[in-house]
Amino acid sequence: MGLILLFYLVFYGFLAALFTFTMWVMLQTLSSDIPKYRDRISSPGLMISPKPDTALEFYFNKSDSQSYLEYVTTLKNFLESYNDSKQSQNIDCTSGKIFEQNDAAVKKACRFNLSDLGQCSGKEDPNFGYSKGTPCVLVKMNRDEGMVTINYFPNDGKIDLMYFPYYGKSLHAHYLQPLVAVQLAIHPNSTKEEIAIECKILGSPNLKNEDDRDKFLGRIAFKVQMSE
Repeated sequence: MGLILLFYLVFYGFLAALFTFTMWVMLQTLSSDIPKYRDRISSPGLMISPKPDTALEFYFNKSDSQSYLEYVTTLKNFLESYNDSKQSQNIDCTSGKIFEQNDAAVKKACRFNLSDLGQCSGKEDPNFGYSKGTPCVLVKMNRDEGMVTINYFPNDGKIDLMYFPYYGKSLHAHYLQPLVAVQLAIHPNSTKEEIAIECKILGSPNLKNEDDRDKFLGRIAFKVQMSE
């Protein structure tokens, strides 16, 4: 009986040691900054703020502040980390140029100026246009239908190259994702009509926005409906 117990003790002890060693070897091949396998996220996704609780559909009455209060509060909280006081360690980078930092042990993060978001920065209009029928939606990388005019901030909805590449959370601790603001100027005749908006990533052959297997790859779509 004693020999049987000793056999199982040694046997299971060996299995535990083998499993522990295998896990240790596997962890040595992983980086804390960059995923080892990225075949399913070849192109960055897009996210918006505010994000409605149900689907991606905005419903509000521009005359009723309570109907859009949650959207405004979400935008203010989201932009809090982009305030100048929170970017004291970030630097002004050269526009239009990729910010390579391969040889730097600690990566610097580029400053993102809220003023680039124009009327959607929350500085000029604390209600982000919702009280005027010109609601703002922020788009970031996780990188026009109906009678509506769309304005983009920065101009043409461009994301500057200086914010790339991203080196991972531990090496690029103060990195802030660049933003694009979309402001809708809804025509009075279009109130109570759903307006469908779709944003895509364009500008590089390495960024995909068309895939039959994933309709959200490199794009995001949402709907807005306003009443008076």
